[in-house]
Amino acid sequence: MTTTLPTGLERIGRTFARAKAEGRLAVAIYLTVGFPTRAATPSLLRVAMDAGADLIELGVPFSDPLADGATVQRASEVALQNGVTLDDCLAEARSLVEERDGTVLLMGYTNPFIQYGGGLARFAADAAAAGVAGVIVPDLPAEEAAPFDRELAPAGIARIDLYAPTTPDDRLARLLPSARGFVYCVSLTGVTGTRAALSEGVAGFVGRVRERAARDMPIAVGFGISTADHVRALHGVADGVVVGSAAIDAVSRGGASGLRDLVARLALAARP
Repeated sequence: MTTTLPTGLERIGRTFARAKAEGRLAVAIYLTVGFPTRAATPSLLRVAMDAGADLIELGVPFSDPLADGATVQRASEVALQNGVTLDDCLAEARSLVEERDGTVLLMGYTNPFIQYGGGLARFAADAAAAGVAGVIVPDLPAEEAAPFDRELAPAGIARIDLYAPTTPDDRLARLLPSARGFVYCVSLTGVTGTRAALSEGVAGFVGRVRERAARDMPIAVGFGISTADHVRALHGVADGVVVGSAAIDAVSRGGASGLRDLVARLALAARP
């Protein structure tokens, strides 16, 4: 008997629904594919999942990651030196989905996707075959994303938009009703990187987004989320957290063990 695999949208939906049913925040961990080495990536992804990550964001290395701070920039540079390509990222996604039935996202910049062999149509087909649930493209405004949406939506893959605290209400009202998967709220103005404290305006910003998004659309907060206290502060505010720079820093300092400890602390803080 042939089993129909869930689409990317279904994977994301069930992941957030499971976290909500357990009264906790969903935890997404970002790791750059190929950092610190190509060989280390598979085990690091599995360590993150075993320690409590609900979603895995695979960072697609790029030469000019303009939305990222020094930590992710450095990781991307190392990964490019290690020869990592978008094909490698898809292979890692496929392996993780097949082995762990994980919810895997790709986070990368526009150029690698549009330069993929065969273009966006082939990328969408290959990403769907690999089990990729969603794609986050920080340098692609929602207003300019129609070519991506034409290919990704039929493949069941969510294109997930990022919204900053400076986004006007009229733009939120215009764009949020068509959001797919979840809404990614950037906690601050600026680039990725660890911060000592969350912005005082995060709760108000997430509230503005929730008022204008579709009913029951999950909202995740990222950029600057690095400690258990940050995660605890988002209970009752968001549905999930995204942690990137802190995860890469943990790998740089302590390898797999450092990553395991960080993710376990965050996953514990995500619980009620």
